[in-house]
Amino acid sequence: MQDQELNFEGVEKQPLRTFTEKAYLDYSMYVILDRALPALGDGLKPVQRRIIYAMSELGLAAGNKHKKSARTVGDVIGKFHPHGDSACYEAMVLMAQPFAYRYPIVDGQGNWGSQDDPKSFAAMRYTEAKLTKYADVLLGELAHGTVDWQPNFDGTLEEPLLLPSRLPNLLLNGTTGIAVGMATDIPPHNLREVASACIQLLEDPEATTAALMKHIKGPDLPTGAEIISPRADLKEFYEKGVGSFKARATYEIEDGNVVVTAFPHQVSPTRVMEQIAEQMRAKKLPMIEDLRDESDHEHAVRLVIVPRSNRIDLVEVMNHLFATTDLERNYRVNLNIIGLDGRPRVMGLKGVLTDWLDFRITTVTRRLQHRLDKVTRRLHILEGMLIAYLNLDEVIRIIRREDEPKPVLMKRFKLSEEQTEEILNTRLRHLAKLEEMKIRDEQKALAEEREKLESLLGSKAKLKKLVATEIREDAEKHGDARRTKIVEREAAVAIDETTLIPNEPVTVVLSTGGWVRSAKGHEMDPLTLSYKSGDEYQAMARGRSLQPAVFVDSTGRTYTLPAHSLPGARGQGEPLSGRLNPPDGAKFAGVIMGEPEDIWLLASDAGYGFTVRLKDLVTDRRAGKTVLNVPENSLVLPPAFVASPDSLVVVVSSEGKLLAFPVSDVPEMPRGKGNKLYDIPGKKASAREELVTGIAVVPPKASLVLHSGDSKPKILEWSDLKPYRGQRAQRGSVLPRGWPRKVDRLGVLLPS
Repeated sequence: MQDQELNFEGVEKQPLRTFTEKAYLDYSMYVILDRALPALGDGLKPVQRRIIYAMSELGLAAGNKHKKSARTVGDVIGKFHPHGDSACYEAMVLMAQPFAYRYPIVDGQGNWGSQDDPKSFAAMRYTEAKLTKYADVLLGELAHGTVDWQPNFDGTLEEPLLLPSRLPNLLLNGTTGIAVGMATDIPPHNLREVASACIQLLEDPEATTAALMKHIKGPDLPTGAEIISPRADLKEFYEKGVGSFKARATYEIEDGNVVVTAFPHQVSPTRVMEQIAEQMRAKKLPMIEDLRDESDHEHAVRLVIVPRSNRIDLVEVMNHLFATTDLERNYRVNLNIIGLDGRPRVMGLKGVLTDWLDFRITTVTRRLQHRLDKVTRRLHILEGMLIAYLNLDEVIRIIRREDEPKPVLMKRFKLSEEQTEEILNTRLRHLAKLEEMKIRDEQKALAEEREKLESLLGSKAKLKKLVATEIREDAEKHGDARRTKIVEREAAVAIDETTLIPNEPVTVVLSTGGWVRSAKGHEMDPLTLSYKSGDEYQAMARGRSLQPAVFVDSTGRTYTLPAHSLPGARGQGEPLSGRLNPPDGAKFAGVIMGEPEDIWLLASDAGYGFTVRLKDLVTDRRAGKTVLNVPENSLVLPPAFVASPDSLVVVVSSEGKLLAFPVSDVPEMPRGKGNKLYDIPGKKASAREELVTGIAVVPPKASLVLHSGDSKPKILEWSDLKPYRGQRAQRGSVLPRGWPRKVDRLGVLLPS
């Protein structure tokens, strides 16, 4: 078999960069124009427009019976929108949910989800739907020549480019969408307020945003609640098209309990209850005794919060909940719209209403022109029919005798082709029944209508007046009262946690296995506590419940946890690794509590260290922060408290040597390796043949306690430390014969 040459003749070639750039731009423009952003004219995205149009074609008007949702979805994706059925059905569900749409367009029957879980709607094979009365605002003039049409995706049918909306549905129902490089967030508004603003703009095109806001007070959310943002914030996004506002749940006081009666838009009541219950479990809401959901058919929203006593300030409690839960929520506003020119852009309130009124005036003009054309054509036909009636015998004679009566009739009575066709298509018995008076009456009525239509089309003022009248009528028919109150309020502030916690003495106990617990008081003996098998007491710190507990690990990192958040001493505590993220292999060396300006000595068993203030050890990072740089193969020693500037630093080594020197010789640093405290030769240090086994800071008149395994501790009085005094970074003196050669740790016994 011979090799065949590959022939690329006629194959288009282009650089990969050019191809990918074009492909991405095409995709992004599709997402922007045909999926994510609404059109200004009818306020709809393509999938929504196609659903509404398909339902109207199926005869699902408000006065008709419901039909299975699957029937509608099948028509939509089969005829107009060749995409996934689930995405199409979700778009349909959204238009039927009264808690999602201010003025629902679809009237659903069955399970269409709830405010608690909008995605909990039943499958489309179970639910039924038809259009609402409000949908007539979008579809009522569709057959009156008001919009342009385009072929559907396979060219077999036609669909409207826009629906001839009689009201600015874009603002009434709002929408959200994420496109490529841009997004839209349009809040819903009240129909009567928007209609009133439109009428003012028709009467006074120079009206400012502030003047329009006398009618449009702000967004009107479907679930009610209240908008608490200052008027200046609302005016900002109405002018610029970009901004935000805050909405807050509304509540009442009943029998000393708080009853939440409305949630902000898109907030799940169950989620709010979880947030409050979580704070109650964490003991952050000690003033709340109970939480109940009493919602039913009569009360769609009724969340009852029961305080512990009637002395609780319920307003302060609610302010805390507004600040820490979804009972108060921030909403973005981004009026990003596909304008009448087909280009997406961000518009202010006046720009949106002005352009929509241009669209509406154009729509009404097309409707009037369409009707005028029909009236003119009918008058023309009636004129021919009247001639036929007045000359009925002659007309019948021509039709009976002539092979081609049409041209004869046209010539004999000077009729047009259209008139002649109408006469020939009329049955003989209908011709005989024609009455001259009826024709003349219809002619008169149509002539008056034509004159009126021509008058409207010839006068911009009359046209605007007609548009205003129709907007007013639709507002009266479909409008309702505002649901969302607009009340300017101060921003909610959470209750300071420390005000809810008693400031009492506590003792934090750390075990060798890294388990921690907090006991009330300072009298507790940590050795009497029970520990897990294989675990034992390591360190403790005494302080107050409102102070932070700082933990130091073997790598020189510090971690901070609030003392009041630690488990009690009745159990065995909890592992620090569950709340902190120490490095692999790290163990906790000690715990510190006290005042921010307290000074502590940090040191490694390689003999290096420095003093540091407690405030420099505090961190809010779970992974902690590095404070003491520990030499390789070295570990951190338990930290020692510096009670007095006259104290002595006492260091003991594994070779039984002890060194004491003034704490003032140790530098204060926020972090680092520190200075040499005790001299260990380099080779011995790297091989860990000699290391520092204990370090303590002994204030004047206090005693030093030396611990060695299970042996009885030895005590050195302040005056007994004199033989061991030296300078920082020396080797120290050997402990006397009979004293332990290996000291595990050092302690300090303060004078009574």
